[in-house]
Amino acid sequence: MPIYMDRHDVSKDVTAEIVADLHQKDLKIQHKFSCKGLTYWFDEQRKTAFCLVEAPSRAAIKQMHDQAHGEVPHRIIEVDHAVVESFLGRIEDPEKSRKTSLNIINDPAFRSLMIAGLQPSTLKQTLDKKVRFHIADHLNKISDRILQLQGRLVRQEQEQLLVSFDSVSNAVNCAMELRKEFIKDFPLPDSPVRLKVGLSAGVPVDEKQGLFETTIHTAATFYRLAAGTLVMSSEVRELYDSENAGSPLSPGSVVSLSPSEEKFLRDLWAYTEQEGSNSFLNIHALSRALGFSRSGLYRTMLQLTGQSPNSFLKEYRLRRALLLLQKRGMNISEVAFETGFSSPAYFSKCFHENFGILPSRYLRHSVS
Repeated sequence: MPIYMDRHDVSKDVTAEIVADLHQKDLKIQHKFSCKGLTYWFDEQRKTAFCLVEAPSRAAIKQMHDQAHGEVPHRIIEVDHAVVESFLGRIEDPEKSRKTSLNIINDPAFRSLMIAGLQPSTLKQTLDKKVRFHIADHLNKISDRILQLQGRLVRQEQEQLLVSFDSVSNAVNCAMELRKEFIKDFPLPDSPVRLKVGLSAGVPVDEKQGLFETTIHTAATFYRLAAGTLVMSSEVRELYDSENAGSPLSPGSVVSLSPSEEKFLRDLWAYTEQEGSNSFLNIHALSRALGFSRSGLYRTMLQLTGQSPNSFLKEYRLRRALLLLQKRGMNISEVAFETGFSSPAYFSKCFHENFGILPSRYLRHSVS
């Protein structure tokens, strides 16, 4: 049977005791709707509650809530129980706590998410076997260290990790520790790889369809685009400062973005992903889409990403082209046009200049 998570936006008068009582009312009648309430989370500060329910459909959950107490959820998404546990640490009610009859659960579903990984220092080093070894080896070390620093590993990919933390302080302190250990292993400025960390925070269910989808997207955008080793949202910075009033972060140790800067990076990535195969995508189109003058876009991108618009677009296209070539489902001409290059010849020229190998030779070597 599918598992769903729902979201209830409650009034300011609702307390943890009230939510616990509503949960017990659900459990008393759930059998009538073939549902099984697994657990719940309540965020008293943000006045949101989230229920995890095994049910035949979304409609059955709404009917159960409506008959039990009338608090119908504002949104319901289908989830995977293993993914929920990796983000939130549990999929069932914890042991009986303050009140045996109600089992009040003091756990907001608000989590701090980190995307941490290693990237080659230059495009040309992307295909260097020694660099790839360094990345794989140190990523395993990072993964082990994160678990020691109270992080839960949600997902591991070739170059990066997605990690969940119960508190902002744990997430930021972990990121700072990872950077300190990375510098010991790869002293700057001649390191062949660079550490990147993006930090964001949020709730599991919002207007998006996936679990923590908005928060993941924000952290991933920081990881992909923002200049700096450790980049965090304004909300993460504010929460960290409020939790650590006596020991603020040292100046220059992190990049904390303003809400307007966060929006710019999200819009930049969304538009580039949407129009990436369009050969007419250039600085003029980009500036119009983002609402900037050409000079304003240049200044803003240089400040936030460390790249000019033209350099950013070329690197985006080349990285995407490399991924398509690795899948081996397209020939060089198809890849060139799919990634917005004006001709296969120009694509081959740019690929060779930046990766140190022609795409045709790269394909032959990757197949053999």
